[in-house]
Amino acid sequence: MKFTAQQIADILEGEVEGNPNEEVSKLSKIEEGEQGSLTFLSNPKYNAFLYTTNASIAIVNKTFQPEKKITATLIKVENAYKSFSKLLEFYNEVKNNKTGRENPHFIADSATIGENEYLGAFSYIGENVKIGENVKIYPNTYIGDNTTIGDNCVVFSGVKIYSETQIGNNCKIHSGCIIGSDGFGFAPNEEGHFKAIPQIGNVIIEDNVDIGSGSTIDRATLGSTIIRQGVKLDNQIQIAHNVEVGKNTVIAAQTGIAGSTKIGKNCMIGGQVGIAGHLTLGDNLQIQAQSGISKNLKSGLKVQGTPAFDYGDYFKSYVYFKNLPKIMSSINKIEKELNTQAKV
Repeated sequence: MKFTAQQIADILEGEVEGNPNEEVSKLSKIEEGEQGSLTFLSNPKYNAFLYTTNASIAIVNKTFQPEKKITATLIKVENAYKSFSKLLEFYNEVKNNKTGRENPHFIADSATIGENEYLGAFSYIGENVKIGENVKIYPNTYIGDNTTIGDNCVVFSGVKIYSETQIGNNCKIHSGCIIGSDGFGFAPNEEGHFKAIPQIGNVIIEDNVDIGSGSTIDRATLGSTIIRQGVKLDNQIQIAHNVEVGKNTVIAAQTGIAGSTKIGKNCMIGGQVGIAGHLTLGDNLQIQAQSGISKNLKSGLKVQGTPAFDYGDYFKSYVYFKNLPKIMSSINKIEKELNTQAKV
């Protein structure tokens, strides 16, 4: 897929300085630019690379004034960084603008699918499934009975969505996700064996949610596991049964949330955080990476550590922790002197 400098300038409402017919078919970092690629410059720290890059087209700020000859065609815009981001979004839309139905696939007679759909090969659509308009379902995807998916959603290859799941509009679910599998519920019987407790609830995912690759969201035992609107989940996250994640909360990779915990809105949770079950966490929390949450947290806190406590206190304590060998050496020296004096 090729674009000319003029086509790109039209998209970005910019001005071409150089050859308007220069073509590019890929993107590159400015220091690694090669012929036929498009790059951008927004940080003056990288100005020197613009004079040596082999990229064919470069997006720059209108205020940029070259100090020597530049071989690349320039597209001058108000804000190079924002314009490049806009271009990435456009490129991604064009690249993923698939439509139609590939074979083989299975669609139950009772299922309904809206217009402008894409259904990849080896996809399975179960009974009474309802899928909105402009939905893209990539190959090897399973969508269980009675599931609903709203408009403008993307379900990438290998996703498994169990029955009764409800997904809103403008959601993106990346490869390898499993939505609606049984929650981890077992009860010991008289013989000491563990018997599975039926998990008959579902998962509800509201609008504008992104779920990273390899993440799992368990169905509720009763009721629903709920991911509120605007939530962004990184890769390889585990969300257990009956958890609720508040709107616009972001969670980094390898975090695990145990059953029935409620997380507030606008929280930022770092990678490899462990959150115990049946807790209530407030709004606007900042939980640093690798923290362990074992008790309820009030809104607005910034915490770190296991068990987690105030972020500022954690770093004050960490100073002492790093110096423990010196502190212990001093204590041992004092004890030795005191013992010597006692003997005298």
